[in-house]
Amino acid sequence: MKVTLLSKEYPPHIYGGAGVHVKNLAAQLAALMDVEVRCIGTQENHRQHLSVKGYQPWERSWEEKFSSVLGTFSANLAMAGDRMDADLVHSHTWYAALAGFMAKMLYDIPFVATVHSLEPLRPWKEEQLGRSYHLTNWAEKVALENADRIIAVSQNSRAEILQHFNVEPERIAVIHNGIDISVWKPSAARATRRTWGVPRDYLLFVGRTSRQKGMKHLIEAMNQVDPGVTLVCCTSAPDTPEVEREIAALVARQPRVLWINELLREEEYVELYSHARLFVCPSIYEPFGIINLEAMACEKPVVASAVGGIPEVVVCGETGYLVPPADPRTLAEAINAILRDRTRAKSMGRAGRKRVEEQFTWRTIAWKTMDLYRSLLPEESRDERTYLPAVGGSPLRAISYAASNASEH
Repeated sequence: MKVTLLSKEYPPHIYGGAGVHVKNLAAQLAALMDVEVRCIGTQENHRQHLSVKGYQPWERSWEEKFSSVLGTFSANLAMAGDRMDADLVHSHTWYAALAGFMAKMLYDIPFVATVHSLEPLRPWKEEQLGRSYHLTNWAEKVALENADRIIAVSQNSRAEILQHFNVEPERIAVIHNGIDISVWKPSAARATRRTWGVPRDYLLFVGRTSRQKGMKHLIEAMNQVDPGVTLVCCTSAPDTPEVEREIAALVARQPRVLWINELLREEEYVELYSHARLFVCPSIYEPFGIINLEAMACEKPVVASAVGGIPEVVVCGETGYLVPPADPRTLAEAINAILRDRTRAKSMGRAGRKRVEEQFTWRTIAWKTMDLYRSLLPEESRDERTYLPAVGGSPLRAISYAASNASEH
């Protein structure tokens, strides 16, 4: 069996959760089948069972505010137009959705689409994209309504897909995001905190500089958070210069905020998660939120907005607290509750790690994804190999996919 994964992001160019998802899914699937990744960029890498190729947007003199979307469409044409010999194609986000739809039409192969967020639920993007935002909605609609199967990353996302698109319920499967627990685990490292001057007691926020992520409400909440604690905000990829300037103005007025406004290495994030008092996710829209898994895997309690798929990850009162979105006062109260009870915070952190280990590993997600692929293919194409990915650096004994899947579920 061979699958072609389509994505905007792939290492080394990752700035969001969808890119993290594709990176880890591709690595796990490559132990079960042949995987080709087509992405937007200049990447090119060919290893046994996993090849990667980047496609550049066309060089055109487009009106500036339209260049992002039209350039993305041109890269989609290049992705789909390059001869494809896969048994099926699997796109991620609207950025690669049209390429998936076109591949289905051109090569007569099944098309799977994973929804990481829904364009109709992100109207603030019109500020970033102008009228071309409506083209992103159109691309997503065409892809999802013509996909053979849709993967939603949460039950909440599944309900939103059914609400906004003409899709039969049986075409949607829910497969949660996951995390590499061998990477995301408590770390004793100190170098990153020294480099950035991070104080001993701090809260952590990680996310894009976007209205979607609710950073504004968290900074406002700091006025009511107990003294002696700093908010460390790790951000990247601002939606617009205007949004970045607004955040900069808020930070300038709040002395208890340390803003690290650049993309860090994975191990640097692990260190910052590991030594924070707690992690805060104040998003106003979040279909899943891999960042919460990262914090939980590093044994940190989480205070997060009760939106989208977050309640399927964070268990209120057990691994952290859930609060209404865009409510700085309630957000501060939940933060203070954890800050004032270190024993409770430690217990929540351990419970979070346990939950991640039991439910959100990439190996489990790869099995579920492969099972979905198999349901779309004739039996002669289901030639999965008979071993699984290495765990902790040691290969597992030979074992059939079917037997492994049966033992997992």
